[in-house]
Amino acid sequence: MSDIRVVVADDEKPARERLRRMLERDSRVEIVACCASGAETLRVLHDAEKSLHPVHILLLDVQMPEMNGFEVVAGLMNDGAAVTGRPLIVFVTAYDEYALRAFESHAIDYLLKPFSDERFEAAMDRAIRFARAGDAETLMTKMRAIFNSTPPAPTRHALDRIVVKGSQRIRILPVDQIVWIEAEGVYVNLHTRDGGVHLHRELLGTLDQALDPRAFVRIHRSAIVNIDAVHELRHDEHGNLVAILRGGAEVRVGRHFRARLQARLGHS
Repeated sequence: MSDIRVVVADDEKPARERLRRMLERDSRVEIVACCASGAETLRVLHDAEKSLHPVHILLLDVQMPEMNGFEVVAGLMNDGAAVTGRPLIVFVTAYDEYALRAFESHAIDYLLKPFSDERFEAAMDRAIRFARAGDAETLMTKMRAIFNSTPPAPTRHALDRIVVKGSQRIRILPVDQIVWIEAEGVYVNLHTRDGGVHLHRELLGTLDQALDPRAFVRIHRSAIVNIDAVHELRHDEHGNLVAILRGGAEVRVGRHFRARLQARLGHS
């Protein structure tokens, strides 16, 4: 008999449906709702609490419109929030930097898309074990401490060169020579102004954090572009927004990154 109540929050329907299908195979859980936005998620959690059937586990995406996953968590932290229940949170995200950056020590788990069925089952086994042990309140208290504390931001110097190691030589590449960066597994391809492409062992998310945000902007989960290299924006035959770079390269703009790119172009 199911005794663990679960809410899914992801703005992409295929992702919600996959999570639903996997949860339906688990007799230990009851699916309370599958939500498409952060605001809807908070409403569902509040309604569940009012009905005296609080949610035990929340599978939470990071990037969602209007209210993202972090803002949902912040809503749960606020003393005056309508939602005071304590669901355990499993982050489900395609972005390696977000959940790791803020919640690695305090969220119950995170799933980095694309993940396998086995990885999902392991995350749920762990979450259910914690939920049955009654540890959600302890974890939520730790997460609240993160939001209520305001430590000084560390001084960070933007990356100005990249050491590219080849089989025969090591090249020092100034970042201002980079037109765009393309993810390639645990590597990236650095596309330079002279038309060269250099394979470099680095995660795209790590470079996104290290590069000067005044000069570079992430426009897709697998691409970063040099702002000065963006020549125009246009829609392809499928309605996708594409950045046309000087030199002719065409890089698709992910829908979650459109506002960020347009804001940067408007102020550059």
